[in-house]
Amino acid sequence: MTVIFLAPNERPRVDAEPLEMLRSDLGPFGAEDIVCRAMEDISQRLFHIQRLAIDGPPEDLHKALRALCPVAEQIGLKSMAQVSRDVMLCIEDADPVAVAATLSRLTRIAEQSLVRLWNSPELSV
Repeated sequence: MTVIFLAPNERPRVDAEPLEMLRSDLGPFGAEDIVCRAMEDISQRLFHIQRLAIDGPPEDLHKALRALCPVAEQIGLKSMAQVSRDVMLCIEDADPVAVAATLSRLTRIAEQSLVRLWNSPELSV
């Protein structure tokens, strides 16, 4: 028997335009404050989503995912928002295997997106 290890490697899409708009509207310090608050909010929401995935009703998980999308989009984390929508579709289809797989993908994308945003000089505010 051959065991194959799959190592998903994705490059999350981060859109710099929302960050530029925040910077032009609020200045660099105001934009930095918004981005930091949004990143903290996203982290808390992801923790809540993971807990709901383990023992929460699917309706609550769907609601939490729907609430994550606008926060991610506000700071240009398009991939995270899209994968959140993908998980919602799997919930609507009542497909637990697909929900688990897309939630795992959301976790990977979210981690990579937040790290990329935090460390990227061209995306920093």
